[in-house]
Amino acid sequence: MTQLTWDNVGQRTYETGISKGVLYIPDVSGNYTKGYAWNGLTKVTEKPTGAAATPQYADNAMYLNLVSTERFDADLEAFTYPDAFAACDGSIALQPGVMIGQQPRQTFGLAYRTELGNDLKGTQYGYKLHLIYNCLAAPSQRDYATINDNPNAINLTWAISTTPISVPGYKNASTLTIDSTKVDPTALANLESFLYGT
Repeated sequence: MTQLTWDNVGQRTYETGISKGVLYIPDVSGNYTKGYAWNGLTKVTEKPTGAAATPQYADNAMYLNLVSTERFDADLEAFTYPDAFAACDGSIALQPGVMIGQQPRQTFGLAYRTELGNDLKGTQYGYKLHLIYNCLAAPSQRDYATINDNPNAINLTWAISTTPISVPGYKNASTLTIDSTKVDPTALANLESFLYGT
């Protein structure tokens, strides 16, 4: 094996930020054909769960280790959301400007971008596109408080669960991540045209 080295120039990479949030509402066929720019998206906390090992014993010794199915959940935080997200949050317009809550929640898809940086190019090194499928938002708490000498915008939060989709040749999945520093630039441009429009 060749001798390992650490902290070489150009190899000190990191990931930061969140931008270009897009909400996708599925059509009647379940396809994500229309996107809505999500202004004010401030944070996505990815929270995969499951994949827990359960040891199995035989002949007084561990025989094998079974692993449970993995799930993908997340928390979203934002200052606001696209009008189309209201149905995902359990609200429906009775008429323009009048919303009723506690209604069935619409599933949705989500895309967002994080920046990749390194010691040479800073955050201009590249980026990752994150795609999440079949999301369902749970009701969340909202804190309304009086305006004072230290005002803050209300930070809306949602707990998100997902239902994996079929991926031929692989286990079902709810997420897809694309690294701009590793994929074909033409294919990436085509994907971004689909995600963001032309």
